[in-house]
Amino acid sequence: MSKVAILTGGGDCPGLNAVIRASTRTALNNNWQVIGIQNGWRGLLEKSFKPLTLDSISGILPKGGTILGTSRTNIYKQENGPETAIKNFKEMGLDALIAIGGEDTLGVANKLYQQGLNIVGVPKTIDNDLNATDFTFGFDTAVNIVTECIDRLHTTAESHHRIIVVEVMGRHAGWIALYSGIAGGADVILIPEIPIDIDEVCSILKKRHSRGKTFSIVVVAEGAKIKEKEITQNQQVDDFGHIKLGGIGHILGDLIEKNTGFETRVTVLGHIQRGGSPTSFDRILATRYGIKAMQLVLEGKFGRMASLKGNEIIDVPLQDAVAELKTVNQNFYEIAKIFFG
Repeated sequence: MSKVAILTGGGDCPGLNAVIRASTRTALNNNWQVIGIQNGWRGLLEKSFKPLTLDSISGILPKGGTILGTSRTNIYKQENGPETAIKNFKEMGLDALIAIGGEDTLGVANKLYQQGLNIVGVPKTIDNDLNATDFTFGFDTAVNIVTECIDRLHTTAESHHRIIVVEVMGRHAGWIALYSGIAGGADVILIPEIPIDIDEVCSILKKRHSRGKTFSIVVVAEGAKIKEKEITQNQQVDDFGHIKLGGIGHILGDLIEKNTGFETRVTVLGHIQRGGSPTSFDRILATRYGIKAMQLVLEGKFGRMASLKGNEIIDVPLQDAVAELKTVNQNFYEIAKIFFG
């Protein structure tokens, strides 16, 4: 009997279990044995896995996170990592592997495919910054969570005549900030793609107050920069070279209060954006991705990734997906700017 493995890598997000469920169901329907590799690429290095059956995937569709666990392990940063991964792949009797993740996880997948392993990818990142697909699952859920939080913050900001800065996820791309900011009626939206001009921000807020609006909502992505300076919590990096971001919200809040004189509060949403049950959109998208990934395995189309183009699920080369990040373009940002102030 042919055997396929599934793993989830990088940050967790709602919809991962829907992909696992869909790929497993499709595989079992075609008489393939399925195993789940635990804790991302680390599990492949350690040969840590468990069987996936109809019973083990029952009831996981609405569940957040991933039943397989995850990690940010980079095989290519571990001593003899690639060699160990290839050896374990063969010793585990695998015919194929489905990797679910973002640019880092799929970057490793693409390298292993180039070294001869049968791998297909599924695009996952709440930041929606993966190239070669219109949307990644998890993004819609994050936007809905942030939008609800902005709605709630509006009422307290208005009651106390305050400016509230809302820091959201978005390391290199401002898709969450942009979508949730527009949907939540934010008065200023700040993203990593465009350096923050603090004078311009304060001018917008002062102008808003001059016309009688004594409160404002400012949404800022965690990766936004002031004068090209990245705001970090410390200088430690993970296996993929990422510095731990955070702190831009409080720095921005202090600058706004200092330059405007308006009372300012900061809310950092953090991991609440990752947690909980996926939206119906993400459940369906993740399900379609999971089915497509296993279909690619059945067809022997390796080195490919399931992708959403319009309303169609297609497949694209893994190397295209990880070639560059998908960032917010200026035209889209101009739509948001219409509502600034």
